[in-house]
Amino acid sequence: MKLINVRIGLFITTALLGLAALPIGGKISNTEGLGNDGRVLAQTTNDNSPFYAPNPPPPRKDPLPAERARQEATPTKADFRISSLQADYSGDLWVGSWQGLSRINPNTGRVVARINLPNYTLGALSQDKVGRIWVGTYEGLLRVDPRSNEVTAQNIALPSNRVLSLLIDKRGYLWVGSDRGLSLISPDQGLLMTTLQDLPGVSANALTLDQKGQLWVGTLEGLVQVDTASALIRHRISSVPGTVVQALATDNQGMLWAGTPNSLLVIDPNTRQVMRSITALQERNVTSVRFAKDGSVWVGTDNGLVKINPSTGDLLGQISGLPSSRIMSLATDVGNKLWVGTSEGLAWVSLTTGVVKPHLAFIRERPADY
Repeated sequence: MKLINVRIGLFITTALLGLAALPIGGKISNTEGLGNDGRVLAQTTNDNSPFYAPNPPPPRKDPLPAERARQEATPTKADFRISSLQADYSGDLWVGSWQGLSRINPNTGRVVARINLPNYTLGALSQDKVGRIWVGTYEGLLRVDPRSNEVTAQNIALPSNRVLSLLIDKRGYLWVGSDRGLSLISPDQGLLMTTLQDLPGVSANALTLDQKGQLWVGTLEGLVQVDTASALIRHRISSVPGTVVQALATDNQGMLWAGTPNSLLVIDPNTRQVMRSITALQERNVTSVRFAKDGSVWVGTDNGLVKINPSTGDLLGQISGLPSSRIMSLATDVGNKLWVGTSEGLAWVSLTTGVVKPHLAFIRERPADY
């Protein structure tokens, strides 16, 4: 009986295998896939099979052409722009560059710390009342604790992450200027308190406080005064020659000094009138303005650094030997030096001898005569 069952099983299996090999509705022509002349056959179920002439494989192409190989083998050109400088309460100097944030001893020039900020482009620096360093970048706002040199706050909600200017007011609050207006931040909590997005001129390029503690904002369409208590606009000066205000400072007399793409203007914040235009800076693109302890004013342009007598507007001197003539930032009287951030690196000017030296850690190439 067992032998009969085995034979029946074999018979059924053989029959099923035979059926599986048969095509439905026809037969498969040339099961080896080649015609008599060697051409490739498409598998069909009738005798009218199409033919495809065999083609050789395409010629091998170098996946990395010579030009592309050179481009990928060449490292990206480092950017040595020094966009912001900030002295702190301990006497150190914070250097904001397009390569990151650094802290140096201005007396010796030694780099005390480098804060790793990958993928951040720095645009502004400020120090709050308790010594924390605020870093404005094109990717948002950061807070750094100088005790640990570590980032302790980030991802703060802003109308725009492109931060252009920073300022601590007399109450200790942080004003953040961006390409979409102003924001007011509580430094302790790192929280956004209010925003001023309908700012005339839109972009808050530069910030300063007048002698009454009110905020002045340099915009694309002149100057705007903002009440620091209410965050409301108080006054506007739109009749600024050159329109765009990109640098701001307040002198000992309470006058506003406004740098534009073609002039340096002195403005009375009380009357809101332009008092004079500095002759030596006419048709010059003013990018930075800072007052020294001796009362003189240092003015950076896109074509050099000059020293001006604020009373007369006379040119007192012009600094040469910098890494670049395009000045981006200034810090006066830090380590008895004037620190100069340029588009090609950092340098300092001795306030006693006038000697100009580059900081070798922040320039592209060591000068041949250094």
